[in-house]
Amino acid sequence: MKILKFRLYGRNAFFKKPDVNAILYYTYGNIHKVALLGMFGAILGYGGYNNMDFYNQKSKKQMDYPEFYSKLKDLKVSIVPKNEGFFEKKVQIFNNTVGYASKEQGGNLITREQWLEYPSWDIYFQICDEISENLADSIINRQAVYIPYLGKNDHIANIDNVELFEDKDIEILKNTKNIDCMFKENMFRFNNYEEDEENEEEDDDDFYEKIDPFKYQERLPVALEQSTNLYVMEKFIFTNMNVSVNCDIDIFEVGGRKIVFY
Repeated sequence: MKILKFRLYGRNAFFKKPDVNAILYYTYGNIHKVALLGMFGAILGYGGYNNMDFYNQKSKKQMDYPEFYSKLKDLKVSIVPKNEGFFEKKVQIFNNTVGYASKEQGGNLITREQWLEYPSWDIYFQICDEISENLADSIINRQAVYIPYLGKNDHIANIDNVELFEDKDIEILKNTKNIDCMFKENMFRFNNYEEDEENEEEDDDDFYEKIDPFKYQERLPVALEQSTNLYVMEKFIFTNMNVSVNCDIDIFEVGGRKIVFY
């Protein structure tokens, strides 16, 4: 197995939440797996939701998923925010003047969207089949069929710092006291103070530097529901606090970081 890592960033990003009101369109606080697979699908030239609707109208067969998701849903990814998981958000107000956007006189629609400011992540994915090999080759060679963007075509995605890790560069662990990526809530549990004190006694010879703890958590899309293509949501956490493994998972130590895939 191989793992590809790269930095993904941009000036702004907008990962639209489906639960909106008439005043403001909200964004998720971080890129999620479905949005990431959509970006990978653009790089490889796979169809999206619009292609799915066109296919269903023209064909007697029914597509269960958009092409990008059907082909990439089994890809294992890991996301590492470049700060404490909290990106600044600002509301942008602009006019939609295409004419059919609003039934009001003049056809003008005032749109308000919440955008992430200067988001940046390190993205990892496992290379274990032909599709993931093609994706890795495209990213390494800076090739894309369609322009990748961060949730919306107003926000071009920048990709750099690409690294390829071979088997010899990867160590698989069964437990850890800290994790460097976002993870599903059920994967780890937080250690209590007594456990932290015991761990410190066991590691008296280790250098210990006190750092301020942080914890980011949010319910994020992790998959698409087959019959409706609505988001399947799970709570994700990103923290520097001490944790212990809560289920049977593999932890990958790659380039000095401990990460999990989902």
